[in-house]
Amino acid sequence: MKLLHGVIRAAGRAAPRAGAPDGRVARALRQWLVRRQGEHARVATRLRFLAWIGCLGMPAYYVVWTAWFPQHYESPGLRALGVALCLPALFAHRFPDGLPARAYEFVGVCYVLPFFFTYMFLMNHGSAVWAQSLLAALIVLFHFDWWWALAAFACGTGAAAALFAVAGDGTPLVRTHMLEQLPIYAFTILVVSVTKLGRSVLAREKLAGMAQALAMVSHELRTPLMGVSANVRGIERALAARRRAGGEPEPAVDAALARIGYDVRHMNRLVDLFLQSATVLERQLAPTECLSMAQAVEAALDRYPFADGAQRGLVEVVVRRDFAFAGRADLCAVLLLNLLRNAFKALQRAGKGKVRIIVDGAAARPRLLVMDSGCGIPARQLPLIFERFHSWPPGAGSGIGLALCDDIVRAWHGTIRCRSRERAWTVFALAFPRAPGLASSSPSPSPH
Repeated sequence: MKLLHGVIRAAGRAAPRAGAPDGRVARALRQWLVRRQGEHARVATRLRFLAWIGCLGMPAYYVVWTAWFPQHYESPGLRALGVALCLPALFAHRFPDGLPARAYEFVGVCYVLPFFFTYMFLMNHGSAVWAQSLLAALIVLFHFDWWWALAAFACGTGAAAALFAVAGDGTPLVRTHMLEQLPIYAFTILVVSVTKLGRSVLAREKLAGMAQALAMVSHELRTPLMGVSANVRGIERALAARRRAGGEPEPAVDAALARIGYDVRHMNRLVDLFLQSATVLERQLAPTECLSMAQAVEAALDRYPFADGAQRGLVEVVVRRDFAFAGRADLCAVLLLNLLRNAFKALQRAGKGKVRIIVDGAAARPRLLVMDSGCGIPARQLPLIFERFHSWPPGAGSGIGLALCDDIVRAWHGTIRCRSRERAWTVFALAFPRAPGLASSSPSPSPH
């Protein structure tokens, strides 16, 4: 990996001399590396999922099937091997990216799900307990990528049948009820796959409808805003002509027009934010570039439609240490602008407070903290705030802002969490995988 980073840096230096504008070769290599790091993060997530299944389920159900509901056949050795195979996955986030990690994931899933449950089903002569256990294992398995899960199912089931033929008690395979269960398992796999597809399509259609409605409303707002702006400019020209002709100045009218002009610009920037959020709902969220968090925060503050200088003064930025992360600049703007908008809503409802943003690349896992001392969130609402279409207080919004933030951060293999105390404070903590070698992240503590 270090060698690859060196190649990327060399390509970035050589590209301009070779005639490649803006270092396109280096950018392409960076994007490829970001995608590779994203795939590695997905592998780590799956391995941790596998670890919890194996480490908790294997010993727990050994007790169930031996002490409480004894079965014909049990194997502490196979269960111990499953636990031993899953334990390293608890540290999957530290695994180096590459073929070994992917091979480990495939072997682990094959063993813990299709192989183990199929073999126990066969050794127990197709008992109802193990028939249902195998069915549950297949449901879990086919929540992974479909073709990958199908390959794991074929390999695990084939290995279990082969071991049963060698180490079984001589019972023919046709008498273990395996064949008569296959249509049920095939139907289960089909239903799980169709259900996953149906949920995905329904969610996309609903989001597409909301995106279209949001974009339409935003575009409709443009027309009256343009009319108001044109009228303000016309009145300003008329007043200027009157003053040139010797008329009395109108300070109150000038102040009102300045305020109207500022409000129009503020609303136009809000419309831009709504339109950008609407387009994000219909786009792929996967990371394609490497970003500096400090620069992303500064860009978001430059774009935020502050009502006035006093509102801008309520925001304090502290950069303990900048860090690089895999993401996308346009989506990062939407993410940060939504968090800022929520923070200012909390301040408005409380009638007090400030916003503090901390970039902390010195932590074990780089993180961004967005804190406000506004109205806070009730404890009963905290588990629901990232659910799509849920808003608090009721009717205060569309319920897609924080859900969209959660989708973006998850797509970048990070986490977003919220802690709050009602009528006191709220903290959103965003943690990201580190992207070493792609951008400098030197310490730069500079509160603004």
